[in-house]
Formats: sequence, structure tokens, C-alpha cells
Amino acid sequence: MKILVLHGPNLNLLGKREPDNYGSATLEEINRGLSLVAEKSGVELEIFQSNSESELVDKIQQAVENFDGILINPAAYTHTSIALRDAVLAVNKPCVEVHLSNIHSREDFRAKSYLADVCAGQICGFGQDSYFLGLQALINLLKNKL
Repeated sequence: MKILVLHGPNLNLLGKREPDNYGSATLEEINRGLSLVAEKSGVELEIFQSNSESELVDKIQQAVENFDGILINPAAYTHTSIALRDAVLAVNKPCVEVHLSNIHSREDFRAKSYLADVCAGQICGFGQDSYFLGLQALINLLKNKL
């Protein structure tokens, strides 16, 4: 089983950026934790971060041939990107959306996710644990489908 993990814009700044909203864990620490969860489950991960919407779309499109599922934190593109939504729909792979903060308890514009209804589920508000919970949920979903 192979899962694509995508981190959207500005997540490379985790640990320094708005710790009250996003916590103190760095992206590298989150990626190490994801790798440990995957290793224990016998799952292979490819992890990718980009500030570019087009690069994220390209990676999602690669899922057609190369991945069984997608774990994504679209970050700010959550609220703006029809392109990411269309890419997820096009590849027709199970996808779980995650967010460090609770997007539903922040500014009104953050409550709308263009990806939520095309993903198997959304986990938000648990800091870095949102990623780990999302990965485990995706692994369980894929195991039940295979």
C-alpha cells in the first residue's frame, strides 16, 4: 500500500508560524511521526510540500498510477482551490483532508473547504495529531477496500 502525503502552502514554516494556531511542531517532526505510523502499518509514504498550487495538482494527478490514497493538508488552498478539488475528483482515489487547527472555529472564510465533500473525511483541530489520525483512518479505509 502506498500513500501520498501532501502539505500545502506555508506549512514549511510550521514551528515558527503562528504557534497559537498551528502548534510548535515543525513539518519535519510531523513527517517523522507520519513515517513511524506508516512503518508500523507496513505502508509506504511519499511526502511532498509545496507553496505552488500547480505542483500540488501535478502530484495529485500522479496518484492515478502510483498511489492507493492521499492524505492532504491543503492549507490556504482549502478555501480557494477548485483546481485541487477537481484533481482529487479526477484521480478517484480515497483522500483524507487534515488541518492542524479547527478551521470551523476560526474566521468565517476558513470554514468552507472546497475539498471536504470529495474526500472520505476531514480531521481538524488536533494539532499534529490530526495528521496521525488522518493517516490511520486512510490506512483503515484502504485495508477495508482492498
